[in-house]
Amino acid sequence: MGVFSRVVKTTIPLGAAALTAYTYKDDIASPFRQLNSFVTDVSSSSTTFDSNFPRGRWNSNWDFRDPMSLVNEKKYSKATDEEKEKMIKEATPTATRTIVLIRHGQYDQKNKPHPLSELGREQAVLVGKRLAASHKRTEIDVVHMSTMTRATETANIILDQLPSEIPRNSDSILEEGAPYPPVPEHSEWKPPANEFYSEGARIESAFRKYIHRASVKQKKHTLDVIVCHGNVIRYFVCRALQFPPEGWLRMGIANCSITVLSIRPNGEVSIRSVGDIGHLPDEKITFN
Repeated sequence: MGVFSRVVKTTIPLGAAALTAYTYKDDIASPFRQLNSFVTDVSSSSTTFDSNFPRGRWNSNWDFRDPMSLVNEKKYSKATDEEKEKMIKEATPTATRTIVLIRHGQYDQKNKPHPLSELGREQAVLVGKRLAASHKRTEIDVVHMSTMTRATETANIILDQLPSEIPRNSDSILEEGAPYPPVPEHSEWKPPANEFYSEGARIESAFRKYIHRASVKQKKHTLDVIVCHGNVIRYFVCRALQFPPEGWLRMGIANCSITVLSIRPNGEVSIRSVGDIGHLPDEKITFN
């Protein structure tokens, strides 16, 4: 920087500097004044926070596996208190299910059947190695996969990285699709209503098939891996957390990212991670 430039910069009139500082301060403070005004209006009114922002209650029987829904209603109504307690106990699961959702790797979007690109195969190897490392601590019980080429190839590469032979299952119900009309709408991706109607029903069926609490017969905690697609994973997350399904498109799920759901015996669901890409270097992170 030249001497002249430095002199000019250090001789800005004090009034102009003060005006600039005041304007900047006013810009920063304005949103907080609006928020403070809103909070004051809410607290001074007869309404509560919940009435301004209504929220739904958690449905503990979201998977229709709540113990009360599994016991025989007629027998339960005639049973003694001791017998009722025994019936509920016998219908209550004790194991936790962990579901690991993995999106397929990057793929060739132009040429059918849309196989993995070279980068997509590298991504699959990396996520497989990460699962292999965690497999030493927690046994993987089964790997489910979509029948679409990109998901099947990803799953097979992952299985090649794992230390032992693990049961595998291919299921067309896990294929990609349009699960639910998103809000806000996407500017370019706008499937016709009939796609949401048919594919949405299929993806909802996949959710009910794979995402639920353990059965009473299951005695040990299990870890299932599902290799599928971005839309399916995002919809599963919304449904599992009982969030509005129209919000699924607001999440970004990278290729070969890891999303983990934990389903407790009482039906409570928690998210351990969403779209985790810690195993991928920056230059290998993609979303297509």
